[in-house]
Amino acid sequence: MSEDKTESSHVIDDIEAGEVVEEEVIGGTRVRRKGIYLLPNALTTASLFSGFFAIVSAANGMFDNAAIAIFVSMILDGLDGRVARMTNTQSKFGEEYDSLADMVAFGVAPGLVAFFWSLNEMGKIGWAVTFIFVAGAALRLARFNTQIGSVDKKYFVGLASPAAAACVAGLVWCFHDDQPSNWLSMLTLLIVGGGGMLMVSNILYRSFKDLDLRGRVPFAAILLVVLIFVVIALDPATVLFSVFLLYALSGPVRALLRRARRSSRAAE
Repeated sequence: MSEDKTESSHVIDDIEAGEVVEEEVIGGTRVRRKGIYLLPNALTTASLFSGFFAIVSAANGMFDNAAIAIFVSMILDGLDGRVARMTNTQSKFGEEYDSLADMVAFGVAPGLVAFFWSLNEMGKIGWAVTFIFVAGAALRLARFNTQIGSVDKKYFVGLASPAAAACVAGLVWCFHDDQPSNWLSMLTLLIVGGGGMLMVSNILYRSFKDLDLRGRVPFAAILLVVLIFVVIALDPATVLFSVFLLYALSGPVRALLRRARRSSRAAE
């Protein structure tokens, strides 16, 4: 009992001192650790900054910079988790911080970029669709956090928020120089609203987490990587928008195909 009181008093002292205190189970015993890991959280901060920069750029009419900043956030978001696992610096604080940064970079930022670019001219419908996307991202991230360890890692349940953000950012990047038109506004409405709905859907998407990137591959594989970089470099906006749009559509298409197969088997 006295040890528990002593530990409790230490926790209170650390809280009053402003320290982050986490508990880890090492060798069957609970170990308290102070502070946070610098490298992965620095990458998360950089991702958060890119999302914030996208909002500021869109507010100032620099929509191409805003779209690029969202893609930069995607790269940094992919790095922070991998760096944490490679350096064994995962932490509960890092997970929570990463989710909050993702909400800004892949929820608020893409929604506001699309709103400032096109949807603000559609009145209440524009901001309502923007809110659908932002709320969809929040719900998607919350559900993802609660499903960690309980679902197959090969699949995402619902469209991942970075992929939905990439569809919106890719659209803005491709057509940021075009004059506003009815068809472009409707396309923006469809992609922003559809992305928000797909994030909260139960449609399965391949996560590609089962790919072994550390194993040996044929020499021709590196040539394929070079070719991919060349194709992206030719027209990055169009290529990235097309790739992520196809990925977003792949989920519903595969779901319809699975339903058609089940119906044909039931009919037999």
